[in-house]
Amino acid sequence: MTKAEIVQALYSKVGGFSRKESAELVDLVFEMMKETLGRGEKIKVSGFGNFVLRDKRQRPGRNPQTGEPINISERRVLTFKASQILKQALNQLRTNGVGANGSGTVMMAASHGNDTTANKD
Repeated sequence: MTKAEIVQALYSKVGGFSRKESAELVDLVFEMMKETLGRGEKIKVSGFGNFVLRDKRQRPGRNPQTGEPINISERRVLTFKASQILKQALNQLRTNGVGANGSGTVMMAASHGNDTTANKD
């Protein structure tokens, strides 16, 4: 789903807003989320999940093409952990044979209790 599709859904389902106002509301929500995460604060959306910004330390690694040792710089990563309610809803969709796109499958790591980070410090 794109930001434009979110704007269209807000415009269609909520009503009372013009398309421009709907777009401004969506932009405002995303801007508030960016500012909150930028301050290092968590975002908790009840019934959906948590967005957490984590600081990762510098660590040794290898260039996958050459095998040469390199240092992976410290950085901030954003993780999302789905709530139990969202996981149950996604699994319910899967058991009923209805996918997110109507295809009959739901592909989401969080539906299996995994968070979206591949490696953890």
